Amino acid sequence: MATDAAAGDVEAVVDRVTAAGGEAFVSRGVSRVIIGLVGDVDRFEALNLSGLPGVHSVTRISAKYKLVSLEHHKERSTVHVRGVPIGPDTITLIAGPCAVETPEQTLEAARMAQAAGATLLRGGAFKPRTSPYAFQGLGELGLRILSDVRAETGLPVVTEVVAAHDVEMVAQYADMLQIGTRNMQNFALLQAAGEAGKPVLLKRGMNSTIEEWLMAAEYIAQRGNLDIVLCERGIRTFETATRNTLDISAVPVVQRLSHLPVMIDPSHSGGRRDLVLPLSRAAVAVGADGVLVDVHPNPEEALCDGPQALLADDLRVLQQSIEELAEVLGRRPPTWWNRRLLAG
Repeated sequence: MATDAAAGDVEAVVDRVTAAGGEAFVSRGVSRVIIGLVGDVDRFEALNLSGLPGVHSVTRISAKYKLVSLEHHKERSTVHVRGVPIGPDTITLIAGPCAVETPEQTLEAARMAQAAGATLLRGGAFKPRTSPYAFQGLGELGLRILSDVRAETGLPVVTEVVAAHDVEMVAQYADMLQIGTRNMQNFALLQAAGEAGKPVLLKRGMNSTIEEWLMAAEYIAQRGNLDIVLCERGIRTFETATRNTLDISAVPVVQRLSHLPVMIDPSHSGGRRDLVLPLSRAAVAVGADGVLVDVHPNPEEALCDGPQALLADDLRVLQQSIEELAEVLGRRPPTWWNRRLLAG
């Protein structure tokens, strides 16, 4: 309340909150009165309390995102994708081609990824592109290729879905549904993905705040699906030296707000092969639960994002870096899961 608020002003606020089904707790300091409200926050927002006489300001102290908030789920979650864990005890490597082009290219990229310790295969069958003339993906044919490669390698598949009406079809092939940066606030798609019964990898919108990102996750969780992994992939700033600006601070910030696992995509943030390795090291060092990278056997021939795709030598260095950092941080490296599978 304002310093000059009258007793009647305080009573008016208490009465309005009580009439709305809430509780109001009045704390009187030396020079100011604070009224704490408990109840339905959405209903409180409709009361226009800030417009009442004597009210200085209204501040929300509870998270809008109830289901994904650490406030209501005190331990950080581990999401399992066909048995593969993504969470606070491990560092998960997801790798593969940005776009599925041919069966041969996809299988070779998957073999490269698997040799580097990747436990999940990423690959785009649908590619939402800025230009309508750019390669848009192979669609269901690409999904069938990913399914065949999974049968050959054993790697669970992570692939993007771009429209609500495609969720059911994509879920028939994929082990994890990816929501890309351009669709982070496609609310119909988020709700459909939440009802699909598959884990969801939710990328941060390139122009979105962390709260908006978490609210997008809440849309998925609200449909009964808490198997959500967040992925920071860079945000749009005035800087042009990189494709996007990787918000490395998003990892510890989100981990203080939400129980969901958080990954980083250094490929789409940096946009250049030479930046992927240092950004990956930074991601692991800052506490990310995994890294998502592009891999291609012939980047110069790639139909999508070739300049950022890693080669076999890059992957070996990446694997070594993650292994070393995992030991320092007391976390299991990606290869731990592969060794476990081989051991039966």
